Amino acid sequence: MWCCLGLAISSLSLAEEIGSVTTAFKLIGRNHRVQVDAYDDPKVGGVTCYMSRAKTGGVKGSLGLAEDKAEFSIACRQIGKLVFKKPLAQQEEVFSESASLFFKSVQVVRMVDVKRNALVYLTYSDKLIDGSPQNSVTAVSAGDVKIPVK
Repeated sequence: MWCCLGLAISSLSLAEEIGSVTTAFKLIGRNHRVQVDAYDDPKVGGVTCYMSRAKTGGVKGSLGLAEDKAEFSIACRQIGKLVFKKPLAQQEEVFSESASLFFKSVQVVRMVDVKRNALVYLTYSDKLIDGSPQNSVTAVSAGDVKIPVK
């Protein structure tokens, strides 16, 4: 999913910025930084994912014209009682956000590990022509709660 104006968009869930740290000072425009966002899984109550990612600064970054690097990490955690709003697909996109003016986005995909009764979240970057193999993965055990799968 991409956005023609470089605005952050979300397909299924809205990210909430938790904070950021500066990684490089820029004289003009915002600094380069690492930003930490949180989002709740829209189909699994009680699970929140935290994703850190590089955000490009400078004039282009401040105007939304820069392409963010495909460098990120994800950690999903059970923060409350697990509530499944409906049966889950074996694999589905739960979050997507623009990472450049055109054609590049950050994706989060949820996979169900039925054998281990766990939710696995994978984050990666895709690009229309040449995606990045850089990725990060995390898992949340459902414990005694059986994950309903379609």
